[in-house]
Amino acid sequence: MKAKFNGKRITGILGLLPKEVGYFDDEVDNYTFPPKQTMRLKKVMGFEKHRLSKESSTASEFCIYGLNYLLDNGKIGREEIGAIIVVSLSPDYFVPHISNIIHGECDLPEDVLCMDIPQGCCGYLLGLMQSFLLLDIMKEKKIVLCNVDILSHKVSRKDRNDFPLIGDAACISIIENSEDPDDIYFRLYTDGKQRNSLIIPAGGFAMPCTDETAVMKVLEDGNCRSLNNLHMDGTGVFNFVQVNIPPMLENMLEETGIKKEEIDYYLFHQPNKFMLKKLADKIQVPYEKMFMNIVENFGNSSGVSIPINIVYNLPQQMVKEKYTCCLSAFGSGLTWGAIIMKLGNMDFCKMIETEL
Repeated sequence: MKAKFNGKRITGILGLLPKEVGYFDDEVDNYTFPPKQTMRLKKVMGFEKHRLSKESSTASEFCIYGLNYLLDNGKIGREEIGAIIVVSLSPDYFVPHISNIIHGECDLPEDVLCMDIPQGCCGYLLGLMQSFLLLDIMKEKKIVLCNVDILSHKVSRKDRNDFPLIGDAACISIIENSEDPDDIYFRLYTDGKQRNSLIIPAGGFAMPCTDETAVMKVLEDGNCRSLNNLHMDGTGVFNFVQVNIPPMLENMLEETGIKKEEIDYYLFHQPNKFMLKKLADKIQVPYEKMFMNIVENFGNSSGVSIPINIVYNLPQQMVKEKYTCCLSAFGSGLTWGAIIMKLGNMDFCKMIETEL
């Protein structure tokens, strides 16, 4: 899919993190592999620490905490909100949706549209696209985009393939119409044939959770997990990214007439440092333009990683200045995409901790 928008802007981003920190060094003995072998991954993959929410915490609680923070601090008024969009793979329930829970708990007006989108790694891109579309009909209203995932609840702590990189987080972005006519370029692609490269086998109607699906097993790759746990084919996803992202970006720049050097920051989804370094080398982007420090500090928070990247690395810059940025994500689906847009002159761009 290709699309072009204009007259839209992100006016604020609030990142939310659970307080608990899990350290890679402390988790080495969880795995079936020799500790010395496991420690080699630390530098290569960028594993250091990640944020882990409480087992009792829910995705809606993060969003409610964040939106109430913005309401209480005068960053947005209830009457200004036209829609609540939640992008997540961590629903509280099948029904009601997270957006409906937020609506009720934050006492929002009845005419506020509520929408949940089940999307993972490309969740921020998809959420922005939906926000831009709604703003064409909502005019003076603002969109509250909530990206949230607490996927540590679905990953085996004995799985060295997946657990060290997963981190929990949420972000709330405010998107609204703007008199600034800057163009926004959007691309999104999908290869459903590779969908099982990132999967939680059990839990839906195709395979409901049972005592049998909860049985932990040491599998062929040496990791221990059950069918209830998330699993990523790391090699498959790595190859998919290296093959698909460079030509997509090259074609996008050519079609839009934007030169690679004109992009101030490449704000990418962050699966791990190794993958990003290889990708930066392949598209010939300087490391200083592509931050690679999110997994080592917070873990990979799926569709939340791009806004966490922004609020962690550019909080002051995004308030004071304006930059041409390329946002790109890739993963579950398998889906990949990018947005090139101006970011900056925001009302707020910050991160806070919660007890969740």
